[in-house]
Order: sequence, then structure tokens, then C-alpha cells
Amino acid sequence: MNSLSMKHLRYFEALAQHGHFGRAAEACAISQPALSVQIKELESILGAPLVERGPRHVRLTSLGEAVALRVREILRSVDELADLARASEGPLVGRLRLGVIPTIAPYLLPGFVKALAARYPGLDVRPREAVTRRLIDDLLEGHLDAAIVALPISEPSLEEVPVFEEEFVLVRADADADQPVPAPERLREMRLLLLEEGHCFRDQAISYCRMSSALPRDLMEGSSLSTLVQMVGAGIGVTLIPEMAVPVETGSAPVSVARLPAPRPSRTVGMVWRKTNPLSDQLGQISRILGNPGAATSPAAEAAAPRASTGPGG
Repeated sequence: MNSLSMKHLRYFEALAQHGHFGRAAEACAISQPALSVQIKELESILGAPLVERGPRHVRLTSLGEAVALRVREILRSVDELADLARASEGPLVGRLRLGVIPTIAPYLLPGFVKALAARYPGLDVRPREAVTRRLIDDLLEGHLDAAIVALPISEPSLEEVPVFEEEFVLVRADADADQPVPAPERLREMRLLLLEEGHCFRDQAISYCRMSSALPRDLMEGSSLSTLVQMVGAGIGVTLIPEMAVPVETGSAPVSVARLPAPRPSRTVGMVWRKTNPLSDQLGQISRILGNPGAATSPAAEAAAPRASTGPGG
């Protein structure tokens, strides 16, 4: 009889997460038949079925759901043991699973990853783009090490580190560039383009425009900021975008950008990670690089650089 192994646990956790043998096998980089064999072995070891096998999806049995919860805790603890060893080695090395929300990833991630490579040459950054709720769930379940999101998250088990504030700007057709900038109440009456549900930026825009839960019938939605800006360029309406997106998104559309009247809408961008993560100190250093990516240096260069004087009594 086979004994229980970490391989069994990781494969079952992937199946529980994806609910599909093919997608779970792909995530584990093995064949579907090999994954099926491992799951059957695990069921044989435990002496009871863990999944109900259907033609397209699988469902966890009641035992499977209970086992899945315990397996996530076990795997997270094992990963944190590895992180504990990494934390004791000095400069951060190895895999860093980093989540980023879609309204930040295309604009901030390229420069940030480049800065991390300069500061930590041995770091293997593995970014993942998803909406906030999905990132937080993956963070809590141990699938991510940290995430870059809009704060606050208000999850007691997560450390939140604000990094910088960013304003929202109004994007409208070029023909309207000389028109007065509308007040929030006026935006409610215009054809406002928003991201689809699930994006926190959508909720922030709705809050600024002081819209009720009953949104306008002619409200239009898009899957990305790029789509929204292109729709504005086509004369369909107006939209709000974060300031960091302006250089990327407005260059290829006939639109104008205007700052909104005070108090201007804004968001706090920051990093979050589990408070129990042994890499907390290193993640704090990474959050400082996020706030000032141009200042990132290698540990060797940092050690060789002369220290600034702090003056008398410094």
C-alpha cells in the first residue's frame, strides 16, 4: 500500500482548486491520466472517495471538502517552512508569486520587475493578474506570496503597506477638450464607461460619481481600461482612469485628459501579504522598491556606496 506523500496533497489541492482534471493536470505540469492515478491512490489511502467524477467537471464529496481545507493548511505551512529558510539566507532568492490587479499590472509591473531584478538577481518573479477578490483568496490560501492592490483590504490576517497615492483623471473626446470639467453630479448624467463588475476601480469610480445602487440604463462596461479609452475615442462617452494609465492608454486614441475638481478622486496603492509569512521583512523591502523603483540597487552596490552624513550627533 502506498503511503501519503506531498505529491498526493499538491495534486489533490490543484484538482480542488480547478474542479477539472485537465486544468489541474496542466497546472501541475503532468498528464491527466497521471493526475487521475494520484487522486485514486489518495482515495485508496484514505479509504473513501474525495471527488464525484462528471463528464466535464468534478465535485468534491463532503469528505473531499473537509480534506481540501486541511490540505491547504498543510501545504501553506510547508511553503512557509521553505520561506523561513529563504529568509535566513540573506538577499531574497527563489520564487516570488506576486499578484497584481489589472488596473495596475500593465503600467507598473514592467518597471517594477526590472527594479527587482537589479536589486535581487536571484529572485524569480512570477506575476499573476486578477481582480482583487481572487488575489486575496489566493493569498489567504497560500497560492501567492504578496499582492499589489488598491487599499484598504481590511483582512485581519493580512499585512497592508500603503505605498503611494494616485489620482483618477477624466478621459473624454478630443472635441470636448475646451469644455468645462464636469462635477461628479454631472458625470452621473453623462454616458459613463466603467469596467465590468469585480474590478475595484469600478467601485471607486461609482463612489466618486455618487451613483446609487441603481446604475443608469445606458451605462456601458468594458473589460479593460484600454477598451474604455478606445470607446471614448470613438465618441461613445467618457471614463475615469488612474493617472498611471494615461501615458499607455491615451496615445493611440483621439481623447483628451482633464483633472477633476477637488476633492479629486484617488486611490491608495500598496502591497499585502500574510502576517505569518516568514518573508515579511523582505516583502517590506520590496514594497519600498515599489514606491521608488528607480532607487533599486544590488546588495553589493548598496554595501559599497558611501553612507550619507546625518549631521552632528547623527
